[in-house]
Amino acid sequence: MSEPSADNAVILTIDAGTTGVRAFAVDLQGHPVGRSYREFTQYFPKPGWVEHDAAEIWAVTQQVIHELVTKLGRTVAAIGITDQRETIVAWSRRTKKPVHAAIVWQDRRTAQRCEQLQAQGELPAIRTTTGLVLDPYFSASKIEWLLTQGGVTADEDLLLGTIDSWLLWNLTGGAAHLTDSSNASRTMLFDIRSGEWSADLCDLFGVPISALPQVRPSAGIFGTTAAGSGLAEGIPITGIAGDQQAALFGQACVHPGMAKNTYGTGSFVLMNVGSTCPEPSEGLLTTVAWTLPKQMLGTESGSSGSSSTEGLSTDGLTTDGLTTHYALEGSIFATGAAVQWLRDGLGIIQEAAEIGPLAESVPDSGGVVFVPAFAGLGSPYWDPYARGTVLGITRGSGRAEFARAVVEAMAYQTRDVVDAMTTASRTQIEELRVDGGASVMPLLLQLQADQLGVKVLRSSVAETTALGASYLAGLGAGIWADLSEVSQQWQADAQAEPTADRTQADASYSQWQRAVERSRSWASE
Repeated sequence: MSEPSADNAVILTIDAGTTGVRAFAVDLQGHPVGRSYREFTQYFPKPGWVEHDAAEIWAVTQQVIHELVTKLGRTVAAIGITDQRETIVAWSRRTKKPVHAAIVWQDRRTAQRCEQLQAQGELPAIRTTTGLVLDPYFSASKIEWLLTQGGVTADEDLLLGTIDSWLLWNLTGGAAHLTDSSNASRTMLFDIRSGEWSADLCDLFGVPISALPQVRPSAGIFGTTAAGSGLAEGIPITGIAGDQQAALFGQACVHPGMAKNTYGTGSFVLMNVGSTCPEPSEGLLTTVAWTLPKQMLGTESGSSGSSSTEGLSTDGLTTDGLTTHYALEGSIFATGAAVQWLRDGLGIIQEAAEIGPLAESVPDSGGVVFVPAFAGLGSPYWDPYARGTVLGITRGSGRAEFARAVVEAMAYQTRDVVDAMTTASRTQIEELRVDGGASVMPLLLQLQADQLGVKVLRSSVAETTALGASYLAGLGAGIWADLSEVSQQWQADAQAEPTADRTQADASYSQWQRAVERSRSWASE
């Protein structure tokens, strides 16, 4: 590792999430040393609309930075940024203020427009170019709405960007209008193979390329802090990534075939498929994981161990001394949400923490299978008409069996996604790295290992998103030389090994698949 700038220096990361901003610091050995967090306001002006005040997000960011830096009293050697993806901000270069509320990734106001574009036959080109699907989730239709219905004028004063760009622009006093490739890949305007904004897609959505940020590698110099940023002048900002890609990096999933799952309200499963871009796969998204200068890859950039990369295309982005790693992504809508339902809807538990011990109190679910399709099914089914289903209830079914079925559903849904990923990429995962609230349950770790037939490891650091941005910032600042040094920082605090006999795991998974089929297409609208 290179010489630190000061013995007490830290890497400061801004983790700008959907409901709040966290300032997070690690020392130059990668160990967390402090954090500060504040929420900001959520606005719901109409049904299906979700907005944020970008000025408030910047103000809250300054507050948490000030709190943490004051508390630590240590030198900041470098800054990383990670953010809620797809949320779009429009602001004025001249006034330095937003010209409209930020439209959040959850916002559905452009659903009809996306359906119209799909009916026009635009989906295949969008899938091939961006790896995404036509959905209001992504930024492009949000920007189009701002320019056509939101009163935003497409002139030379306009700047557009995701939250990372907005924060970077403010940190640098307006000197840097940039983003990284992982965030750009979530806009539905970015060609993930060429690494450039797509002129065709910008024309389709009426987006002026001149208003978009320049796209840079995920680690490197993005700019330095300016007066008025709330930090000392001249601190380098050296790492940026979208939240789920940052979590993948924070889990040190740097080999093709390495994967992570975050068990939250829902779950995001991401699998590193290396510096190759797989063809679009039904039910999954293809996204940029990160782009790095080749010298930062070290020996970690190839396939690891026995991972097979047979069948992957060889058109990875390796231009100008850079290499892009791609990821397959699957979204699971309800994991922790099912625990909340047991607590608040049925009253089976009083606290979320009760579910683990209650589920472990019985050897199995007694044949009860629960499909938590409260709002449809996500990856790999993408069925908005599926609904929650409980099958196999008998007079012997009780609280514990229901709790066990909810925990088992978390493992089954993850297997659904991972199996789709391994089929699409022809790359077998060697292990699954996990984090998030439900990962505290030893039972879930064991069930997951048995279902996947691989080892499951839980990160010793819970804030893997902020940790990943810290790792990128450390690489970009030269604190760590390459991915091998980053990998050495990662540690597990729990693991589960799969049972050798997969008969029972496969039988229960077949039963799950039968239950899923019965849950699908239930709602008429």
